[in-house]
Amino acid sequence: MFDLQNLMVCLIEPSRTQRLIIQNHLREMGIENIDLLETGTQGLARMRELPRPDITISAMYLPDMTGAELVVTMRADGEIRDMPYVLISSETRAQQLDAIRQAGALAILPKPFTTRQLDRALCSALDYLNTEETRAELEHYDLDTKRVLLVDDSSTSRHYLRTVLERMGFDQIEEAANGMSAIPLLQDTQFDLIITDYNMPEMDGRALIEYVRTLSPQMSVPILMVSGEQDETRLAAVEEAGVSAICDKPFEISTLRSLIVQFL
Repeated sequence: MFDLQNLMVCLIEPSRTQRLIIQNHLREMGIENIDLLETGTQGLARMRELPRPDITISAMYLPDMTGAELVVTMRADGEIRDMPYVLISSETRAQQLDAIRQAGALAILPKPFTTRQLDRALCSALDYLNTEETRAELEHYDLDTKRVLLVDDSSTSRHYLRTVLERMGFDQIEEAANGMSAIPLLQDTQFDLIITDYNMPEMDGRALIEYVRTLSPQMSVPILMVSGEQDETRLAAVEEAGVSAICDKPFEISTLRSLIVQFL
């Protein structure tokens, strides 16, 4: 079982000042096993070494790549693709952060951040890493018998969500790249839960929810939207369409787990 004090952290930050600030925050939380690196290339090399870090934390702008490029590279590497990743950055532009969200970042923290924000991110990492404990907590919900439909145009995002769900105990997970691709699956299979993104080609999340609630053979199935969408008008339309709940990207594992337990 992983605990906070024994976490191995790979910290990639080109600014010496920022490295020290983050390192001090981690040490205040009892974490001493911290690799301090300056470039994405160094970070990737360290992640592939044994024993591997438990979590990677990086800035957005590194000397040789962006944080988005770093996490996309991680997700494409079979050895480290499931490693939790946290971004700490002063970047606020949605377009720049969207790639981080889609790649399955565990958290995006601002600069400056608070110890509480960092603590929440690391606690979410522990929820993700402690697979056996999570499965034991949810065992009486018989999640292995529940069918989940996962709809997202990002294969990287689908993989991350699938990994989280499997760590909770789900075994029967179907995937679709957009709402249009989900329709045949909804016609052939009875699902216990649908998890969908908002922004997708051909048929987005709102249109998919409208289809499920009005035309599908399973109108009452719980639908959870997991999305980085920030437009309040669009989100209001999603609520009107009949979504059961909306969860931000990135999401805290405990929040997702609580919503799923509430549905099932």
